Amino acid sequence: MAGNTIGTLFKITTFGESHGKALGVLIDGVKPKMKISEAEIQKELNRRRPGQSNITTPRSELDKVEILSGVFRGRTLGTPICLLVWNKDQDSKAYESIKDLLRPGHAGFTYLAKYGIQDYRGGGRASGRETVGRVAAGALAKLILNSRGITIRAYTKEIYGIVATKIDYDEIEKNPVRCPDPIAAKAMEKIIINAKNEGDSVGGIIEAVVRNCPTGLGEPVFDKLEADLAKVLMSIPAVKGFEIGSGFSSAKMKGSENNDEFFKEKKSGKIKLTTNHSGGILGGISTGEDIIIRIAVKPTSSIKKPQSTINISGKKKTITIQGRHDPCICPRVVPVVEAMIALVIADHLMRQKLLKRTNTNYKIRSEINLIDDMLILLLARRKELAEDVGIWKKKMNLPIYDAEREREIMNKRYSLLNETNLDKKFIKDIYKIIIRNAKEVQRKI
Repeated sequence: MAGNTIGTLFKITTFGESHGKALGVLIDGVKPKMKISEAEIQKELNRRRPGQSNITTPRSELDKVEILSGVFRGRTLGTPICLLVWNKDQDSKAYESIKDLLRPGHAGFTYLAKYGIQDYRGGGRASGRETVGRVAAGALAKLILNSRGITIRAYTKEIYGIVATKIDYDEIEKNPVRCPDPIAAKAMEKIIINAKNEGDSVGGIIEAVVRNCPTGLGEPVFDKLEADLAKVLMSIPAVKGFEIGSGFSSAKMKGSENNDEFFKEKKSGKIKLTTNHSGGILGGISTGEDIIIRIAVKPTSSIKKPQSTINISGKKKTITIQGRHDPCICPRVVPVVEAMIALVIADHLMRQKLLKRTNTNYKIRSEINLIDDMLILLLARRKELAEDVGIWKKKMNLPIYDAEREREIMNKRYSLLNETNLDKKFIKDIYKIIIRNAKEVQRKI
């Protein structure tokens, strides 16, 4: 199965299924000597894990991470890092009675169409549980970004039409829906519980803000920063929409309303934008303003309400999904969104650093090439002058060898050498060659 790897320089590959033995991620591109611990990764996994509250799945998984490779004595080795999380509380019995039925809203049908086989237990590889590896890898990416002052905060903006009107980051982790508005959070929680009691589910909108992202991240034309962000966020199970900045609302605006005007900040001298309808990205490259993203999360597909479907033979059936499922997946998607954004930003940071290093090397090499060209031209001119001196010596019937002149040349060069860090023997050897060549030129006249 292709399509399990993302990234260019900071690269991850996830593996595992919902009801398999374990899930995990292989990370390549992390520099050596970076401090990392299982506790730091576990902190992020705890935000994603099931069984957090009465509005999430009751499946009881501690999601305890194990570092299998790439770390020694708390520091990265620069080699691939493998992180593993064992499945402990999977219950596949609930799926036996519906294994031949096509579950509405699930990927079972498309997996069968593509591969001719599917893991019907909890969705297998298509399950939201696959995101365990993403969040684990995102924890490392976040450490890289935090060291540069870049922060990512995601939160539940809307659930089933209830919208957060207040944004207080301190409130996000204080309520089970991870909403920055405490009043809206209570209404959201009530809606979710009602849907759960009805055997149904609800969806919502997650908003994310990236702060202190430097300018210049992103690669035209097909690796634009927002294009890469859209790809990774749309790859999260249950995500059905993506927008950045003014997004779809820009379709209802005039250019004069949607354009962000530029100005130069007096204090810092930085170029800034008066507004941020672009969402922190122009032409696929970061502007230095906050990157503002929103994604639409569909209602959880696994619901207890009876639904009409067919079995794999095409016979009409009624399906009722038991199992243990989230009536709203939004609260647990929040840390996944942060992880995926962190992975993209970290990858583009590395790509930009490589570009700057390449540009610097190009400038240095260009200057060296110029100096080398100048040396050849100067040596050519010196040869011409040596020929003129040779003609004069022959006319005046003077010898080619002039010991006093040679000493004068070397003494002047040594005097100049005292003002540099050049090796005297190196310069002496060069001038021996230059003088010998000049004498050979004069002898041929």
